[in-house]
Formats: sequence, structure tokens, C-alpha cells
Amino acid sequence: MGSLLFGLVELQSIENQLRAAKAKLGRCRRNIVIQENQLGSFQNSLEAKKEEIQLTRIQLDRLELDLKDRDELLGKYRAALNTARTNKEYASILTALNTSKADNSKLENQILELMRNVETDQAQCEQTNNDIALQKEKLNKLRKETEIQAEKYEAEIEQIQKLWDSAAEIIPQETLAIFKRVAETYDGEAIAKVELQDSRSGVYTCGGCFMGLTNETANMLMTRDDVIRCPNCARILVMDPSED
Repeated sequence: MGSLLFGLVELQSIENQLRAAKAKLGRCRRNIVIQENQLGSFQNSLEAKKEEIQLTRIQLDRLELDLKDRDELLGKYRAALNTARTNKEYASILTALNTSKADNSKLENQILELMRNVETDQAQCEQTNNDIALQKEKLNKLRKETEIQAEKYEAEIEQIQKLWDSAAEIIPQETLAIFKRVAETYDGEAIAKVELQDSRSGVYTCGGCFMGLTNETANMLMTRDDVIRCPNCARILVMDPSED
């Protein structure tokens, strides 16, 4: 392996380290976002439940006002019973009274059910408030820990970046541009080793996409120090040291 391909292999190794360090920093910061989203979920849930309680109370006020009107009507029916002049009139008023009592009973049950709902929702609000307090405490602690951890990762990235820059200096600009472009396409993996699948027949494959390669390609890599790319995935090919 010539100096150019050797330099690309070295650059690939540092590229892998650099991306790994950046990934650790990214995961570190994503944990903050995840916990912030969790806090937001609790807060949204609390606001939705408060709105639900408010709507229920409006409904309760309306039903209680309706019940008050119905109670006044019951009072009028009872008074009318005492002044009924005939049995037919008495029976008619009594029927209306009993019907109104039944309606009032249903209304009272609805009111009690809504009151129980409000109590349940208030308990849920209290629990959610507790969850929010705990989540805020957890988030503040995580932010402090992440800040310390992020500083370490950033220092590591800075150090590896210097190594990358140093390794890239010996690579021709045109070749370096190819390396960067392919690396962006394949999540940093710009280099692929050529693998010998069958020593008897001399069948070679690209270690990146596993497509077959010609013997001519393998021979050029063994004898020349040039950038040769896989015709299928476009990665930069190098011979596996064990096959070189």
C-alpha cells in the first residue's frame, strides 16, 4: 500500500474517531431534549386537565341552576296539590309532581357524577404537578451533568479534529474532496477494503457494498498508489492488508 492510500486509511481511522466523539456529544445533548419534551408533555397534560375541569364546572353550574329552577317548580306543584278542587285535578298535579321528582333525581345523579369527575381530575392535576416538580429537578440535575460531560466531549473533538487536519494535509485536495464527499454519503465510511472471497478463483468483493470486483481492480490496487473507487457504491478501495 502506497503513501497515498496509507494516508487515506489513516484519515479514515481518525474520521471514525471524530464521528464517534461527535455522536457521544450529540447523544449527551439529545438526553436534555428528551427530558425537556417529557416536561413539556406533563405541562401540556396539566393544562388540558385544568381546561377539562373548567368545562365540567361550567356544566355543573348550568345543571345546578336547572335543578334550582326545578326545585322551585316542585314547590309550586306541592302548593297546587293543597288547592286542587277535584280528584282529576289532584291526580294530574300529582303525576306532574312525580315526573318532576324523577327528572330531578336524574339531574342530581348527573351533578354528583360531574362532581366526582372534578375531584378525580383535581387529584390527577395534583399528581401531575408532583411529576412536573420531579421532572424539573431531574432536568436541572441532568443539565449540570451534561454541561460537564459536553465540555469533555468538546475537548476530545477539538483534539481529534487537530489530528484529522494534520492527516488531511498530506492528502491532495482533489482526493480529499472525494474522501469528504463519500464520507458524507456513507456516515463517515469513505474507505472500503477489498476482500478476497475465494483464493482459488480469485473472486474479490467490495467490503462496503459486497459487490464483486474484477481481478484487474485488485491488481491495480496491489501495484499502484491511486484512488480507485468501487463502481457500485463509489467508496475508495484499498486492499485488505491480509490480502495485500
